[in-house]
Amino acid sequence: MRFIIEILLTGLAVFIAANVIPGVHVSGFFEAVITGIVLALVNATIGFILRILTFPITILTLGLFSFIITVCMVLLVSNLLNGFKVDGFLPAALFAIVLAVLKMVFRAFE
Repeated sequence: MRFIIEILLTGLAVFIAANVIPGVHVSGFFEAVITGIVLALVNATIGFILRILTFPITILTLGLFSFIITVCMVLLVSNLLNGFKVDGFLPAALFAIVLAVLKMVFRAFE
């Protein structure tokens, strides 16, 4: 049950972030939930491998490069899904920040 609630809250966070940030478009709530699931899977697989390979650069940039990888994962998901589109790097960066903040707020209320 907790897993389903977390998936729905992630979808809600994606939906809110997409409606707040210009340049990020999501077709509806169902597509936002699918986007949250695919984003989590991409970050857990490809993002994890990239973070391991670029660990020295991440240390040198004090973690900033890890954020760049997250933004690239958002852009990758945007290219994979039809119901979720991001217009460029800056909207993807803002989306990643807003999504992280919203998920943090949702976890505070659990």
